[in-house]
Amino acid sequence: MLARLWYGNPWLSLPLLPLSFLYGLAVALRRLGYRSGLRRVHHFRAPVVVVGNLTVGGTGKTPLVIWLAGHLRELGFRPGIVSRGYGGRASHWPQQVRPDSDPVVVGDEAVLLARRTGCPMCVAPDRVAAVEALLAHTDCDIVISDDGLQHLAMGRDLEILVVDGSRGLGNGRLLPAGPLREPASRLKQVDLVISNGHWRQEVPVMQVVRPRLVPLSQGDSAEVHGLEEAAGHRVHAVAGIGNPQRFFDLLTAHGLEVVPHPFSDHHDYRPGDLDFEPDLPVVMTEKDAVKCRRFAHPDHWVVEIDVQPDDNFVHNLDLMLRKLKDGQETA
Repeated sequence: MLARLWYGNPWLSLPLLPLSFLYGLAVALRRLGYRSGLRRVHHFRAPVVVVGNLTVGGTGKTPLVIWLAGHLRELGFRPGIVSRGYGGRASHWPQQVRPDSDPVVVGDEAVLLARRTGCPMCVAPDRVAAVEALLAHTDCDIVISDDGLQHLAMGRDLEILVVDGSRGLGNGRLLPAGPLREPASRLKQVDLVISNGHWRQEVPVMQVVRPRLVPLSQGDSAEVHGLEEAAGHRVHAVAGIGNPQRFFDLLTAHGLEVVPHPFSDHHDYRPGDLDFEPDLPVVMTEKDAVKCRRFAHPDHWVVEIDVQPDDNFVHNLDLMLRKLKDGQETA
């Protein structure tokens, strides 16, 4: 229903504009509180790079964080990652995350990031507490915050904003009349903007590269197949992410015949959720696989992907990172 309001006919959301005005006023007053010093901004001994978005729902932040962690290592940094741990049911926070952590406790995206990057990771709804705990228990010299653009109490040295190229900013309105958490003018205030797929001509793009199929039941030693090898096969496609259609489109673009099964973002899977008719292979995203691995069948597959930002984005990012590193060495 909300997707139709936000990404469909803009007239449908008009009755909600008064609420959007009040929401926008609250956002502006909150930001003013931090800028004026009435509310405290916490700063840390290591620089913080925020990878966030303006819209509700997924835009592709997690693949970019995975790429960024590897890129920072190539540049000589020792990165660590923090996130909210959305969906995690831990009895206390912060939580240090390992590749074998329980996604029920710390959240699905956190386990995915720990598995794919090998970086130290800490999660907590209080992002400041997560950064402090990460730095206290590791030798990280730079912190990546997966999401957190709106967590203004967390000081940051670099902001990267990710836009879903297929959805853009929707109708451009603030919640609840539109999908925006902050006004569209925030685009001009961040350090870098990148789109997941083509959006606007002037915005750098990151492209999906090396999509591959991995049997879910065989663990890390499983044989890997290029997604294009499955062309012509009919599959049940499972996606519990912010924009499931993006996953279905990826499969279709590689020649698979898709029977789509969209679930809510961060869906808590049970074995029966994957019992589909007719009997076909089940293909899912990496985020879904984290929670389905414990009851995976031999014909359950995960699609792993990487992303590659364009050269202009990487060049500008490296210039900014060099300034951060020079500042650390001077300090």
